[in-house]
Amino acid sequence: MKKFAKTLLMLACVFTLTACGSENTMSELQEAKISTAEAKSTQVIGLTTELVTKENVNEMLANYNNVELGDLFTSTFMQYTGDGSFTCQGKAVNGALTSFQSGLEDMVSIKEIGTPSSVVDDDTIIVTVPVTGEAASGSVELIFTNDIYLRMTSCTLNLNETMGQLMTRAALNTLLGMGTVFVVLILISLIISAFGVIPKIQASFAKPKEEAEPVAEPAAPAVDIVEEEEDLSDDMELVAVIAAAIASYEGTSVEGFRVRSIKRANTNKWKRA
Repeated sequence: MKKFAKTLLMLACVFTLTACGSENTMSELQEAKISTAEAKSTQVIGLTTELVTKENVNEMLANYNNVELGDLFTSTFMQYTGDGSFTCQGKAVNGALTSFQSGLEDMVSIKEIGTPSSVVDDDTIIVTVPVTGEAASGSVELIFTNDIYLRMTSCTLNLNETMGQLMTRAALNTLLGMGTVFVVLILISLIISAFGVIPKIQASFAKPKEEAEPVAEPAAPAVDIVEEEEDLSDDMELVAVIAAAIASYEGTSVEGFRVRSIKRANTNKWKRA
């Protein structure tokens, strides 16, 4: 039982020592990669500064694609440093030339390259190198793959802004934000006010509906009412009364009168009278 316990203890110690040894080996390898990446970073800064200062960067960017830029920078780096193990991506060279060309317009030139600092982020090693120019200062950020090749995937020169520049930018951002809000509010108010005008515009452009003219009903044909004349000459009593009235009016006797026909007179004339 004691021998079994001793055996287990010895195995645990061996595994512990093995683990510690592998951690130390990985740590030393990582430190070597970081040190190499930092050394390459200062060399890249020097080479890029010289290219931007002496060569026509715009012509290089116009005549070469990213793959050709990567090959050209690699071969130039080997001639510049004597290191043939450097590799890079073409887009990293494009970004480096573009940012250095823009940054050196404000810095004029790079007089001093500071001490690099590195951060390991899983698959990448991020190296930051402070630089000082005649008129301004800044920093260069370089990103390498965290492997034995240390391939450069990004390189950018960033200028340090002064307090006045920071305040100016903050003021501009504030004005831009407030201006955008006011413009949006004005547009919303215009849209709301247009709600009352749109129906009128639509009504003015709409074709007026033709009103149907009422169809006049055909007038009923006039019917002539013909009053049948009643022959009253056979009514002896009426004849005698009429004859007596006429004789009385004329002052004569009824013997000289002879009533042949009796017609109804127009009553309208009597009403007018």
